[in-house]
Amino acid sequence: MLAAERHRTILEELEGRKSVKVSELSDKFQVTEKTIREDLEKLEEKGLLKRTHGGAVPLPDEESLLPQIPNIKHVREKSAIAEYALTFIEPHDIIALDAGSTTLEIARKVKNMPLTVLTNDLLIIRELTAKDQIRLVVPGGYRHHNLLVGTDPDWVKKLNVHKLFLSATGIHPDYGLTIFTEELTRLKRVYMECAKTIYCVVDHKKFGKGALITFAGLDEIDYLITDSGIGSETLSKYGEAVNILQAPL
Repeated sequence: MLAAERHRTILEELEGRKSVKVSELSDKFQVTEKTIREDLEKLEEKGLLKRTHGGAVPLPDEESLLPQIPNIKHVREKSAIAEYALTFIEPHDIIALDAGSTTLEIARKVKNMPLTVLTNDLLIIRELTAKDQIRLVVPGGYRHHNLLVGTDPDWVKKLNVHKLFLSATGIHPDYGLTIFTEELTRLKRVYMECAKTIYCVVDHKKFGKGALITFAGLDEIDYLITDSGIGSETLSKYGEAVNILQAPL
Protein backbone atom coordinates (compact mmCIF):
# COMPACT_ATOMS: atom_id res chain seq x y z
CA MET A 1 0.00 0.00 0.00
CA LEU A 2 1.30 3.44 -0.94
CA ALA A 3 1.91 6.04 1.77
CA ALA A 4 -0.90 8.27 0.42
CA GLU A 5 -3.37 5.38 0.74
CA ARG A 6 -2.22 4.70 4.31
CA HIS A 7 -2.64 8.37 5.15
CA ARG A 8 -6.17 8.44 3.77
CA THR A 9 -7.09 5.29 5.71
CA ILE A 10 -5.59 6.64 8.94
CA LEU A 11 -7.73 9.78 8.64
CA GLU A 12 -10.82 7.67 7.98
CA GLU A 13 -10.03 5.58 11.06
CA LEU A 14 -9.65 8.73 13.14
CA GLU A 15 -12.95 10.10 11.93
CA GLY A 16 -14.76 6.95 12.99
CA ARG A 17 -12.88 5.93 16.14
CA LYS A 18 -11.55 9.27 17.49
CA SER A 19 -8.12 7.75 18.16
CA VAL A 20 -5.61 5.37 16.57
CA LYS A 21 -2.69 3.37 17.95
CA VAL A 22 0.67 2.87 16.27
CA SER A 23 0.73 -0.84 17.09
CA GLU A 24 -2.73 -1.47 15.61
CA LEU A 25 -1.95 0.49 12.45
CA SER A 26 1.32 -1.41 12.07
CA ASP A 27 -0.58 -4.71 12.13
CA LYS A 28 -3.30 -3.41 9.82
CA PHE A 29 -0.94 -2.18 7.11
CA GLN A 30 1.77 -4.81 7.65
CA VAL A 31 4.50 -2.19 8.02
CA THR A 32 6.85 -1.34 10.85
CA GLU A 33 5.85 0.86 13.77
CA LYS A 34 8.61 3.24 12.66
CA THR A 35 6.82 3.67 9.32
CA ILE A 36 3.52 4.40 11.08
CA ARG A 37 5.16 6.95 13.38
CA GLU A 38 6.60 8.66 10.29
CA ASP A 39 3.12 8.64 8.70
CA LEU A 40 1.60 10.26 11.79
CA GLU A 41 4.39 12.82 11.91
CA LYS A 42 3.75 13.83 8.30
CA LEU A 43 0.01 14.10 8.90
CA GLU A 44 0.61 16.23 11.98
CA GLU A 45 2.92 18.51 9.98
CA LYS A 46 0.05 19.01 7.53
CA GLY A 47 -2.30 19.96 10.36
CA LEU A 48 -4.50 16.88 9.99
CA LEU A 49 -4.15 15.23 13.42
CA LYS A 50 -2.42 15.48 16.79
CA ARG A 51 0.08 12.83 17.81
CA THR A 52 -0.15 11.28 21.26
CA HIS A 53 2.01 8.76 23.12
CA GLY A 54 1.59 5.59 21.07
CA GLY A 55 -0.89 6.97 18.56
CA ALA A 56 -2.89 10.00 17.45
CA VAL A 57 -6.21 11.81 17.94
CA PRO A 58 -8.19 14.20 15.71
CA LEU A 59 -7.72 17.94 15.94
CA PRO A 60 -10.52 19.96 17.56
CA ASP A 61 -13.35 20.64 15.07
CA GLU A 62 -12.44 24.30 14.72
CA GLU A 63 -8.88 23.38 13.67
CA SER A 64 -9.59 20.33 11.54
CA LEU A 65 -9.36 20.44 7.74
CA LEU A 66 -11.34 17.24 7.26
CA PRO A 67 -14.15 17.99 4.80
CA GLN A 68 -17.75 18.53 5.88
CA ILE A 69 -20.75 18.63 3.53
CA PRO A 70 -21.98 21.27 3.72
CA ASN A 71 -19.01 23.01 5.29
CA ILE A 72 -20.30 25.36 7.99
CA LYS A 73 -16.93 26.36 9.45
CA HIS A 74 -15.80 30.00 9.46
CA VAL A 75 -19.00 31.29 7.88
CA ARG A 76 -18.23 34.95 8.61
CA GLU A 77 -14.83 34.73 6.92
CA LYS A 78 -16.20 32.93 3.86
CA SER A 79 -18.96 35.50 3.50
CA ALA A 80 -16.46 38.38 3.60
CA ILE A 81 -14.22 36.69 1.03
CA ALA A 82 -17.18 36.07 -1.27
CA GLU A 83 -18.29 39.73 -1.05
CA TYR A 84 -14.77 40.83 -1.93
CA ALA A 85 -14.51 38.34 -4.80
CA LEU A 86 -17.71 39.77 -6.30
CA THR A 87 -15.95 43.08 -6.92
CA PHE A 88 -13.92 41.32 -9.62
CA ILE A 89 -16.96 39.91 -11.44
CA GLU A 90 -18.49 42.08 -14.17
CA PRO A 91 -21.52 41.65 -16.47
CA HIS A 92 -20.80 39.39 -19.46
CA ASP A 93 -17.83 37.75 -17.75
CA ILE A 94 -17.19 34.07 -18.31
CA ILE A 95 -16.17 32.64 -14.95
CA ALA A 96 -15.51 29.23 -13.43
CA LEU A 97 -16.55 28.50 -9.87
CA ASP A 98 -14.53 25.60 -8.50
CA ALA A 99 -16.29 23.33 -6.02
CA GLY A 100 -16.10 24.60 -2.45
CA SER A 101 -17.88 26.33 0.41
CA THR A 102 -16.44 29.79 -0.32
CA THR A 103 -17.23 29.56 -4.03
CA LEU A 104 -20.74 28.48 -3.00
CA GLU A 105 -20.99 31.76 -1.08
CA ILE A 106 -19.99 33.60 -4.24
CA ALA A 107 -22.83 31.85 -6.10
CA ARG A 108 -25.30 32.80 -3.38
CA LYS A 109 -24.28 36.45 -3.40
CA VAL A 110 -23.74 37.12 -7.11
CA LYS A 111 -26.43 39.28 -8.70
CA ASN A 112 -28.75 38.01 -11.39
CA MET A 113 -26.92 39.54 -14.33
CA PRO A 114 -25.64 38.49 -17.78
CA LEU A 115 -22.91 36.06 -16.82
CA THR A 116 -21.62 32.67 -17.92
CA VAL A 117 -20.63 30.31 -15.11
CA LEU A 118 -18.81 27.01 -15.47
CA THR A 119 -19.02 24.73 -12.42
CA ASN A 120 -19.12 21.07 -11.38
CA ASP A 121 -20.56 21.76 -7.91
CA LEU A 122 -24.19 20.64 -7.61
CA LEU A 123 -24.85 23.03 -4.71
CA ILE A 124 -23.61 25.96 -6.81
CA ILE A 125 -25.72 24.77 -9.74
CA ARG A 126 -28.79 24.73 -7.48
CA GLU A 127 -28.12 28.30 -6.37
CA LEU A 128 -27.64 29.65 -9.88
CA THR A 129 -30.58 27.96 -11.59
CA ALA A 130 -32.88 30.50 -9.91
CA LYS A 131 -30.98 33.38 -11.59
CA ASP A 132 -32.31 33.40 -15.14
CA GLN A 133 -29.77 35.83 -16.60
CA ILE A 134 -26.87 33.55 -15.70
CA ARG A 135 -25.90 30.99 -18.34
CA LEU A 136 -24.79 27.76 -16.66
CA VAL A 137 -22.17 25.49 -18.26
CA VAL A 138 -21.99 22.13 -16.49
CA PRO A 139 -19.36 19.51 -17.28
CA GLY A 140 -20.51 15.91 -17.45
CA GLY A 141 -19.37 13.08 -15.23
CA TYR A 142 -20.76 11.09 -12.36
CA ARG A 143 -21.95 12.27 -8.97
CA HIS A 144 -19.51 12.09 -6.07
CA HIS A 145 -21.19 13.59 -2.99
CA ASN A 146 -22.18 17.09 -4.17
CA LEU A 147 -19.78 17.13 -7.14
CA LEU A 148 -19.61 15.98 -10.73
CA VAL A 149 -16.32 14.19 -11.37
CA GLY A 150 -14.84 12.14 -14.20
CA THR A 151 -15.36 14.94 -16.72
CA ASP A 152 -13.80 14.64 -20.17
CA PRO A 153 -11.21 17.44 -19.98
CA ASP A 154 -10.83 17.93 -23.74
CA TRP A 155 -14.06 19.89 -24.30
CA VAL A 156 -13.49 21.95 -21.14
CA LYS A 157 -10.07 22.95 -22.49
CA LYS A 158 -11.80 24.55 -25.49
CA LEU A 159 -13.59 27.07 -23.27
CA ASN A 160 -12.34 30.63 -22.79
CA VAL A 161 -12.67 31.40 -19.08
CA HIS A 162 -12.02 35.00 -18.08
CA LYS A 163 -11.76 34.41 -14.34
CA LEU A 164 -11.45 31.28 -12.21
CA PHE A 165 -12.36 31.27 -8.53
CA LEU A 166 -10.43 28.33 -7.17
CA SER A 167 -10.81 26.56 -3.83
CA ALA A 168 -8.29 24.63 -1.74
CA THR A 169 -8.40 22.65 1.49
CA GLY A 170 -5.00 23.82 2.67
CA ILE A 171 -2.32 26.37 1.72
CA HIS A 172 1.22 25.42 2.66
CA PRO A 173 4.64 26.96 1.82
CA ASP A 174 6.09 23.54 0.93
CA TYR A 175 3.07 21.59 -0.33
CA GLY A 176 1.34 24.47 -2.13
CA LEU A 177 -2.41 24.21 -2.79
CA THR A 178 -3.82 20.93 -1.50
CA ILE A 179 -7.03 18.89 -1.37
CA PHE A 180 -8.16 15.48 -0.09
CA THR A 181 -9.88 14.05 -3.16
CA GLU A 182 -7.67 12.91 -6.03
CA GLU A 183 -10.62 12.76 -8.46
CA LEU A 184 -10.88 16.57 -8.32
CA THR A 185 -7.26 17.25 -9.23
CA ARG A 186 -7.63 16.84 -13.00
CA LEU A 187 -10.61 19.19 -13.34
CA LYS A 188 -8.94 21.82 -11.16
CA ARG A 189 -5.90 21.69 -13.45
CA VAL A 190 -8.11 22.00 -16.56
CA TYR A 191 -9.90 25.00 -15.05
CA MET A 192 -6.51 26.60 -14.45
CA GLU A 193 -5.37 25.96 -18.02
CA CYS A 194 -8.52 27.62 -19.41
CA ALA A 195 -8.52 30.69 -17.18
CA LYS A 196 -6.98 34.04 -18.01
CA THR A 197 -6.92 35.13 -14.34
CA ILE A 198 -6.92 32.78 -11.34
CA TYR A 199 -8.20 33.82 -7.92
CA CYS A 200 -7.81 31.32 -5.07
CA VAL A 201 -10.37 31.97 -2.31
CA VAL A 202 -9.47 30.60 1.14
CA ASP A 203 -10.06 31.69 4.73
CA HIS A 204 -7.07 32.43 6.97
CA LYS A 205 -7.46 29.18 8.94
CA LYS A 206 -6.24 27.20 5.92
CA PHE A 207 -2.77 28.72 5.88
CA GLY A 208 0.04 26.48 7.06
CA LYS A 209 -2.13 23.40 6.53
CA GLY A 210 -1.64 20.73 3.88
CA ALA A 211 -4.17 18.11 2.81
CA LEU A 212 -3.15 14.83 1.17
CA ILE A 213 -2.76 15.87 -2.47
CA THR A 214 -1.04 18.88 -4.03
CA PHE A 215 -2.76 20.16 -7.18
CA ALA A 216 -0.90 23.46 -7.76
CA GLY A 217 1.95 25.63 -6.59
CA LEU A 218 1.46 29.07 -5.11
CA ASP A 219 3.23 30.59 -8.11
CA GLU A 220 0.53 29.24 -10.45
CA ILE A 221 -2.24 31.53 -9.20
CA ASP A 222 -2.58 35.25 -9.82
CA TYR A 223 -4.33 36.35 -6.63
CA LEU A 224 -5.12 34.77 -3.30
CA ILE A 225 -8.19 36.26 -1.63
CA THR A 226 -8.44 35.68 2.12
CA ASP A 227 -9.98 37.46 5.09
CA SER A 228 -8.37 40.11 7.27
CA GLY A 229 -7.96 37.61 10.10
CA ILE A 230 -4.67 36.53 8.57
CA GLY A 231 -1.71 37.43 10.80
CA SER A 232 1.01 39.83 9.69
CA GLU A 233 3.69 37.12 9.92
CA THR A 234 1.68 34.78 7.70
CA LEU A 235 0.89 37.61 5.30
CA SER A 236 4.57 38.45 4.99
CA LYS A 237 5.58 34.81 4.57
CA TYR A 238 3.12 33.96 1.81
CA GLY A 239 3.13 37.40 0.24
CA GLU A 240 6.55 36.65 -1.20
CA ALA A 241 5.08 33.85 -3.33
CA VAL A 242 1.64 35.18 -4.34
CA ASN A 243 -0.39 38.40 -4.45
CA ILE A 244 -2.62 38.34 -1.36
CA LEU A 245 -5.83 40.37 -1.17
CA GLN A 246 -7.59 40.76 2.20
CA ALA A 247 -11.35 40.95 2.56
CA PRO A 248 -12.38 43.11 5.56
CA LEU A 249 -14.36 41.34 8.28
